[in-house]
Amino acid sequence: MPSAVETPKPTDGFTVDSFDASTASADKVVRSIARNGGCFIRGLVDRESLDTMVKEVKPYLDADVPWEGDFFPPETRRVNGLPAKSPSYTEKVLAHPLFVEISNQFLTTRTTTWIGDKEEHYVSVPQLNSTTVLAIGPGARAQSLHRDDALHHTRLPKISADQYTMDRDTALGIFLAATETTVANGATRFIPGSHLDNSSEGPGDESKAVYAVMQPGDVFLMLASCFHGGSANTTDKTRMLFGSFMCRGYLRQEENQFLANPIEDVKKMPENIQRMIGYSVSSPYCGWVDLKDPIGLVRDVKVSYADL
Repeated sequence: MPSAVETPKPTDGFTVDSFDASTASADKVVRSIARNGGCFIRGLVDRESLDTMVKEVKPYLDADVPWEGDFFPPETRRVNGLPAKSPSYTEKVLAHPLFVEISNQFLTTRTTTWIGDKEEHYVSVPQLNSTTVLAIGPGARAQSLHRDDALHHTRLPKISADQYTMDRDTALGIFLAATETTVANGATRFIPGSHLDNSSEGPGDESKAVYAVMQPGDVFLMLASCFHGGSANTTDKTRMLFGSFMCRGYLRQEENQFLANPIEDVKKMPENIQRMIGYSVSSPYCGWVDLKDPIGLVRDVKVSYADL
């Protein structure tokens, strides 16, 4: 899908890069995000697939009611639990090979320990943290700038881009434009480079924010340590965005995937999706049931203690 969107201008030396989905490599995207905090991948989802995703979630959007509180404007409608409610989105975005590889590079955790005189090596892969559709209606006010990694109680020191390492962040977000996303209709704004700041300092400086302007099918990737927030919708049309985060496999998920997605639906999902939403063991031992890998419960196969 072509995209004629202008890349945001550099701010404080940080550039929000754009990559074409047909040619983007995970390594280049990862390097860009590590330096700047976020980037665009243009044309990740084709029009037909996007229409299917919107059709899948529309009944739930229509049934939603205004949020009680200040975090979401009353004009915003939401849908959660997307693995069960939008299989197309889950397959074509969350399980997209490029996004999976980018998530793996940022969020895989490798550790070593000793048990007796034997050295053990463990690898914990990312899991799905949360899923949301946000439809920002006309008249909605801007959302306050915030960092989503606050939910995991992160305390990060200030560093330079050259000092960034892959053990720093706890989560990575992906935002899919389901409609044209503009400054006027509520595009997500974020502060490039804010993932490198001391996480205890704030508030976010609005003068440094740029807008994630996208065409339908484009995605914006962003580390959860970046200041960001939805913007005001000053138009007469609704802006729709699919937003999800992956997190490290040993952390508690923001959205309880085991209750958000009915078990009857989970059992019909491909194994890679089942594992992604949490029906797996995070090496070495997090998440077992009766000391066995829970994948056996949803795939109706026998697993042994050794499978841990």
